[in-house]
Amino acid sequence: MNFQGKSRVKPAPGPLFALALASIALIGPLAVHLFMPVIPAVKAAFAVSDAVAQLTFSIALFAMAFATLAYGSLADRYGRRPVLLSGLCLFLVGSVISAIADTAWALVLGRLVQAIGAGCGMTLVRTIARDAYGPDRLVKVLAYLTMFYTIGPMISPAIGGILVDTFGWRSVFGFALLLGSVIALAAYLAVYETRPRAETAQAGPGVLGGYVALFAHPRFTAFVLQSGFCSASFMTAASASATLMPEYLHRPPTEFGLYFLAFPLGYFGGNLIASRVGNRVSVETMVLAGSLVNLAAAAGQCGWLLSGSMMPLALFLPGFFMTMGQGIAMPYGQAGAMATMPQLAGTAAGVGVFMQFFLGAAFAQLYGVFADGTPGPMMVIVALAAALALITGVVPALLARRNRSP
Repeated sequence: MNFQGKSRVKPAPGPLFALALASIALIGPLAVHLFMPVIPAVKAAFAVSDAVAQLTFSIALFAMAFATLAYGSLADRYGRRPVLLSGLCLFLVGSVISAIADTAWALVLGRLVQAIGAGCGMTLVRTIARDAYGPDRLVKVLAYLTMFYTIGPMISPAIGGILVDTFGWRSVFGFALLLGSVIALAAYLAVYETRPRAETAQAGPGVLGGYVALFAHPRFTAFVLQSGFCSASFMTAASASATLMPEYLHRPPTEFGLYFLAFPLGYFGGNLIASRVGNRVSVETMVLAGSLVNLAAAAGQCGWLLSGSMMPLALFLPGFFMTMGQGIAMPYGQAGAMATMPQLAGTAAGVGVFMQFFLGAAFAQLYGVFADGTPGPMMVIVALAAALALITGVVPALLARRNRSP
């Protein structure tokens, strides 16, 4: 397999290139959201505890978080295309292992390999988009790519449920293998090496040195933390609502699935706003605006729930605006982080995705520790994450204002 591509002349990105990038963004949902309906079936099939069954899901989140760090650095040192295709191959291998697993621990291993492979998607799509489209068009391109990505979380749980009910839980991994193969073929045929030659020629700092160099910039640190805390507010609200709907409000899972659409739809709307605004407003202003929307939604939810009017809309309507704020800020935060040190754009993208997965998982788990069957712990933890997102979102604006001062 020619991972390096056939031509040394970098072509202009065309429609097939853009479609291939958008399809690669679906690899993450194939590893995470498609698996959600499988958890009860796995518990029954292998007669394991809730903790082990849940591990087959959560292992993917943590594996993808740490894998993104490696992919960013490897892409900066060895090129985007070979690292991307290697990750897609790992995803396919993990899907096969998961499909034929005869024990729960074999399934955990397969999910681990699958998720490590899927980690290439979000990181390298952003890095390749920056290389191919340039910083001037990056915000708009990232917004459109993220809008396409949100389709995955919208439809994956429903597809997974249909597959489990119709063909059994192993068919979910067969579907992931089939669609992953199509995506890998599209990447092989349409995605060329985009790393600039000037960056290729530079040895650059080592992996650890790259992280140190990036985090030495307060602006970079603020951007990636802001994205992470925004993701934490969403992940906490989403995971809490999954418990509160059946246990506190006594609503059926089908109703939860319908209300859950509010989260990706809000994110889609925020990305649409970002794509329309483009570069007409500064990165710092848009990150701050998204942070304010996120915090206002969290505060509104607190007020609604404290008033004693507990209903599904109190969980999901604020969640719509919460993820809208995230969708507004995230493309700008990603672009700002990758612009800090262009020669380390891949590493920067990897750190940004890591923060989203890691802080999202950490705050969701924090809710699990303090959950007591009432909305109280959710309100506190979501509000905390939103407040931290605003604090870190203010930092780039203050730094930009200081730099403009005479």
